[in-house]
Amino acid sequence: MTAASRKATRFRPTRDSSRCISLADLNDSPTPNSPIEELRRVHALMLLEQKEDLTQFKLKNAKASIQERQRRGFTWYPVTVTQEDLGFGGKWVLELQRPAGQQGLHLFQVGKNASLFGTAPKHAGDPPTLNGVVTSLGRNKLQLTTSKEDLPDWVQDGSRLGIDLSFDEVSYREMDHALSEVISARGNRLAELRDVLLGAQQARFRAPRIDDLFYPSPLNDSQLAAVRQVITAQDVAVIHGPPGTGKTTTLVQAILETIRRERRVLVCAPSNTAVDLLTETLAERGVNVIRMGNPSRVSDLLLQHTLDARVMAHPSYSQARAMRQTASQHREAASQPLRSLGHDERQQRRWLREEARQLFQQADDLERYITEQVLDAVQIITCTLVGASHRNLRHLSFDTVFIDEAAQALEPGCWIPIAKGQRVVLAGDHHQLPPTVKSEKAARDGLRETLFEKCIQRQPATARMLTVQYRMHQQIMAFSSEQFYGGQLQAHQSVRDAGLEAYDPGFAPDRPVEFLDTAGFGFLEITIPESRSTANPEEADLLLQRLEQLLAPCGPVAQSQLPHVHGQLTIGVIAPYRAQINYLKDAIEENERLGGLLQQRWLSVGTVDSFQGQERDIIAISLTRSNRSGEIGFLSDIRRMNVGMTRARRKLLLVGDSSTLSAHPFFKALLTYVGRVGGYRTAWEIVDQR
Repeated sequence: MTAASRKATRFRPTRDSSRCISLADLNDSPTPNSPIEELRRVHALMLLEQKEDLTQFKLKNAKASIQERQRRGFTWYPVTVTQEDLGFGGKWVLELQRPAGQQGLHLFQVGKNASLFGTAPKHAGDPPTLNGVVTSLGRNKLQLTTSKEDLPDWVQDGSRLGIDLSFDEVSYREMDHALSEVISARGNRLAELRDVLLGAQQARFRAPRIDDLFYPSPLNDSQLAAVRQVITAQDVAVIHGPPGTGKTTTLVQAILETIRRERRVLVCAPSNTAVDLLTETLAERGVNVIRMGNPSRVSDLLLQHTLDARVMAHPSYSQARAMRQTASQHREAASQPLRSLGHDERQQRRWLREEARQLFQQADDLERYITEQVLDAVQIITCTLVGASHRNLRHLSFDTVFIDEAAQALEPGCWIPIAKGQRVVLAGDHHQLPPTVKSEKAARDGLRETLFEKCIQRQPATARMLTVQYRMHQQIMAFSSEQFYGGQLQAHQSVRDAGLEAYDPGFAPDRPVEFLDTAGFGFLEITIPESRSTANPEEADLLLQRLEQLLAPCGPVAQSQLPHVHGQLTIGVIAPYRAQINYLKDAIEENERLGGLLQQRWLSVGTVDSFQGQERDIIAISLTRSNRSGEIGFLSDIRRMNVGMTRARRKLLLVGDSSTLSAHPFFKALLTYVGRVGGYRTAWEIVDQR
C-alpha cells in the first residue's frame, strides 16, 4: 500500500468533542472488555479527571485576591509591557516584567496557558483579559504569545496589568478528540493499532536480516536487540529502559535507523523537557529535525530547530514580514483621530482598512506556504503529545510514531500522535514515576494505568529490556534489580565498583549503600495541618550531620577549588514531603559547608519528582515517617522509591525509622538487603562521633 493510499483510507472524524460521549450511533455493539469498551471507560475516567482538575484550579483561584494568587504562585502583579512584537502568524507577542523585588516562587512555565488582565477602575464588572501561551521565561520577565492579531486598548491605556495562569482546556479537548477518533475507527490502520496495543490482535514482526543496522554504534547487545526490535516491528515495539541503561541513546539510534527507511517520523514525549532533550540529541547527530511548540530550555541549538526559526530563515519570509509591517501602518493610519471626517477621508480610511486586510491575508497565505515547504523537507518532527495536534500537523501522517517517557503519559494523551501513524514505538519504564492523576477515584479505577503498561503486559513479545546500566555502583543497583527487574540488570565494568574512593583517593573505602536507623531515638514525625504535609526535623539534622562527615575528606575549602579528573562531586538530598524539603533547605542554607555547595549548585534539594531523569554522585534520602502506627503514606508508592534510590552513582544514604518502615514488605526487604551488604548502621554511631 502506498503512502498516498494509506492516507486516503484514514478515517478523520470532525473535531466534535461530544461524539466520544454519545456513542449510540455506532453500528456495532462492542463486546464486554473489548478495546472499544475499554476505551469508553478510559474516556469516562478522563472526564472525571478533567472535572477534578478544574475543581482544584477553581478552588485555588476563585474569589482569591490578587495577593493570595501571588502567594500561591498563580499570578504576577503588577506587570509592565516592556516590548511588543508581531510574531509568527501575525499574533502579538508581549514581553512582560514584574518588579525586581517580587522574586518569590511561582508556577509559571513555558508552554502554560496564561491570561493578561487589567485592573483599572474604569473597567466595570470582571477585569478584561487577553489569553495566550507563555513562550519564554526569565527570573522577572516572561513572554506571552497572544491569540489576537489586535491588541485591546486597555493593554496600552495605562491600566494596571497582571498575568494569571489559566486552566489548560486544550489538553483535555485534544485527548477527548483523540479518544473519539480511536473509538470510532473501523476497518482502517488506526483500528488495527488500537486492537494490537490493547491486546486484541497479535503484534507482527518481519524476519530480521544480517544487514538490518546501518549506523555504526557502540551499543551493547541488549540495546542492539531493542533497535532491531524497532526495525522489524510492523505494528508496535517497546523499549523498556530501567535506570541508567541508556534508554535515550538507544531510542535515538532506533530513530536514526528508522529515517534511513522512512521519509519522515514523529517523535513525542509527555513533557517539554523530554522533547527538548531528544531534539538536542538528534540535532547533534546532524539530522534534519524541527521542534514544534515552545521549548522549555531556551538554548541556541534548540531555538534554531523550532518551526518559527526555520520559517523565519526561509528566503521568502522577509516578504511576508514586509507585508505585515505595511498592513500595520495602514491600519494605524486608518485609526488616527481627525477633526473633520469628510467623504474623501472616509473613503481613504475604508481603502486603508481593506488594503490592510488583504495584506494580512496575503502574509498569512505566504507563511502557510513557507511552513508547508519547511515541514515537507524535514526528516523528524518533535513535539509533546498534545503538540501533535498542532494545526500545522493535522494534515500529516507518519510511517512511525515514537513516544518517549510513555510510562509517564496518560493513555488518552498517547492516542493523539498514534492516530497519525502507521506503527508505534513506546519507550519508558513502568517501574519509575507514573503519570500524575489528580482525581483519586480516576486513579483508583485505572486512569493511572498507562498504554505502555497495557502493551508490555498484553503483548510481551513486543518489548526488549535494556539490561546493562552505566550509572550506579553494583550494590546501589542490586536491590532495585531484584525488586523491579527480575534480577536481570548488570552494572557495566566502568561503574561496577566505582564508589567515592574511585572519585577521589581522599575518600576511604565506604559502604556504597548505607541505612541510618533512627528507631528508638524518638525522632517522631510532625504533621503540618495547613498543608497536610509531614516533617521530621531531628531526622533531617541527622542526615545533614552524616553528609558533613562524608564530605570531610574534601577539607574546609569549597569543593569547586579541588581539581578532579571526574569533575565536580554532585549531591542530591531527597525527601517525600514538601515540609521536610523546606526544613532541609533552610538548615542547609544555615550550614557553612553545605550552604556554600547549595549556592554553587553542586548540592540540590527536592522531591523524587524533581530528580526524575537526573543523577548525582551522592544521594541522601530522608524517609521522614516515624510513628507508632506504622503509617508510611507516600512511601508506599514504591516506584517513587525506585526512582529516588537509583539517582545515586557512588553513594546512597538512607535515613529512617526501621520500626515504622518495616511494616511495609518493600521496606522490610530493603532493610534485609542493607544488612546483607553491610550497610546497616544505627543513629547512635553517628551521634557518638559528634
